[in-house]
Amino acid sequence: MQYNFIICHYAEIGLKGKNRRFFEEGLIENIKKSFILNSCDGLKNIKRISGRILIQISGRHLSWLQAMTGKDNRMEEDRVRQALKNVFGIAYFSFAVDCKQNIGEIKKKSFEILKNKKFKTFRIETKRAEKDFSLTSQQINQQTGEYVLRKLKAQNAKLKVNLGNPDITCFIEIVEKYAFLYLEKIKGLGGLPVSVSGKAISLLSGGIDSPVASFYGMQRGIKIIFLHFTSYPFTEQASIEKVKKIVKILNKFQFQSKLYLIPFLNIQKEILLKTKAKLRVVLYRRFMFKIAEVLAKEERIKVLITGESVGQVASQTLENIKVIQEATKLLILRPLIGMDKEDIIKKGKDIGTFDISILPAQDCCQRFLPKHPETRANLKKVEEEEKKLDVEKLIKEAVKKLKVEKI
Repeated sequence: MQYNFIICHYAEIGLKGKNRRFFEEGLIENIKKSFILNSCDGLKNIKRISGRILIQISGRHLSWLQAMTGKDNRMEEDRVRQALKNVFGIAYFSFAVDCKQNIGEIKKKSFEILKNKKFKTFRIETKRAEKDFSLTSQQINQQTGEYVLRKLKAQNAKLKVNLGNPDITCFIEIVEKYAFLYLEKIKGLGGLPVSVSGKAISLLSGGIDSPVASFYGMQRGIKIIFLHFTSYPFTEQASIEKVKKIVKILNKFQFQSKLYLIPFLNIQKEILLKTKAKLRVVLYRRFMFKIAEVLAKEERIKVLITGESVGQVASQTLENIKVIQEATKLLILRPLIGMDKEDIIKKGKDIGTFDISILPAQDCCQRFLPKHPETRANLKKVEEEEKKLDVEKLIKEAVKKLKVEKI
């Protein structure tokens, strides 16, 4: 059986009312970008239909959707599947065939896509977006099921219909002028299409947490611009390469990424020489937030995403989080704030960043950690220490030396 369409279903987008078209167009744009990124750029015929995104398969892409595929064709199918699995906004998608909207054609096509499959039990499941179709969903299920059972009984006398837990399900959708049939629902990422919610800067340390926080930001439709602070040459060049690899992995979910690299060593030296040791980490973080605000202004962004989770490290007590966030007027989103470390690790493994995150490479803060960092910082005392530094000058010098990587 040769499939000629891919149907993408969404969940949240369907609840957007008058703004739904904006979200649908964002989803279509991201599907196109993901196809290009995954070398599936021949799939360009993509359009909106009632509650779905429809992709027409044409040309060379028809070959790998045959019932019997060779190794190369299977690789191409895998690329298309992976491209769609990386697009936020898709709840699930299916490779489908279409036929005329009449029960005779639907019954014949159902038999065709099932006849070469191995199964002992089956069912027919119909959804009708077009309620003026002559038969109800239940009637389509019954008539099609009876036809398929009768035709296949000749091959397998023990074949049965099982409505509860069948070996295989033939899905039928009646929508607009189409009747679609398919056998598999492939789970997508869900959420909202990247960019429909605007942009944010995400602090990326190279550890386990911040890539996962960035992923969750993307899931809510936020386009991420990455910001990493480096203490090179006190930290290895490998730490920068590690962050680039993480951004490359995350880029598969948003298709075009920008990474800001900010030299942080001079700021750390000043803090080390002129302020109390126990407040170093809090002061480091406040400078990071202030620099992020400068870049956010240039990018016309009002949101900062961090990988903070309450209680994980000294800087992430409630008191310290409060003192640190006072350094900026940006809205701060903390997707991981209430998550357990095990859950964060699991998500890091799922999205492919974990194995890179655990590679040995010091980040800028680890290089100059005090023995006994403050866990309950006082804003007034922190600001008094900050007055010992030429904050504005240090920030300007750091921003002046920034590097930008486009991925």
